[in-house]
Amino acid sequence: MNEIKIFSPATVANVACGFDVLGFALKEVGDTMYVRKSDKRGINITQIEGFNLSKNTFENVAGVSALAMLESLDINHGFDIRIDKKIKPGSGIGSSSASAAGSVFAMNELLNRPFSKDKLVEFAMKGEAVASQSEHADNVAPAIYGGITFVKSTDPLEILPLPVPEALFAVIIHPLIEVKTSESRALLPSSVDLSLAVQHSANLGGLVHALHTNNYELIRSSLNDLLIEPHRAKLIPYFSQIKSTMLKSGALGCGISGSGPSVFALCNGEDIAERILENLTKDLSNASFEFDVYSSSINNRGIIIL
Repeated sequence: MNEIKIFSPATVANVACGFDVLGFALKEVGDTMYVRKSDKRGINITQIEGFNLSKNTFENVAGVSALAMLESLDINHGFDIRIDKKIKPGSGIGSSSASAAGSVFAMNELLNRPFSKDKLVEFAMKGEAVASQSEHADNVAPAIYGGITFVKSTDPLEILPLPVPEALFAVIIHPLIEVKTSESRALLPSSVDLSLAVQHSANLGGLVHALHTNNYELIRSSLNDLLIEPHRAKLIPYFSQIKSTMLKSGALGCGISGSGPSVFALCNGEDIAERILENLTKDLSNASFEFDVYSSSINNRGIIIL
């Protein structure tokens, strides 16, 4: 192949109790990217549709991750990248990670897969750092692996795919405001109370066990963010009302998606997801901001070739 078209999914990071280590991929929301081999060496971002983002290779997350991959190759050609951006930057559902992961996935396919998934995550993390000023894998890992992933370590990189209960659905509400990852991270404290850390660790362990055992009630009792949400909730208008509506509508649990402003809920079955969507739309009909809502099963494949 000389050219490829891919779908790179939106992702939810942190998943309440897994700050910087947990993430899952969405099936219904994502970017479309086109990558082709070029006789000219280097990486060239030819077009970005949807949002006004820099096409400078050294400033764009897709370009930076692609350059990181290119440095590990001995080839005499380059790549052109076109992005049809559907995920709003600053939305909290992995806009930058979709671009960063998508470019290296596509290049790897065009080169007959010389790199492992772990290596692709490492390249994509270089692009993520452009957006957040830190290399983290909780969005790019599920984009590349699919499903739900646990980042055991970033140095050395160790990604653990987790099982996904069949009936697990996600609901996302995205207030149409921007929250920059770097600014959201700046709100977080440098230290936390020991008792909170212990409780938070217990929730994370409980959630991982629940996924392995299809225990939806354990998922419900584990989806609690004791460390991050209290600091970031202030960035999200109507957060308390959104969370209340999700839980009263039957969500197993909910929380801030990534750095916000999107808020996610996990639920047992598509019917409950639809009920949450309906109630959110009704309860926020007089809100002072516009918002999008999505319902999606968990995307077990991650990035796919179209």
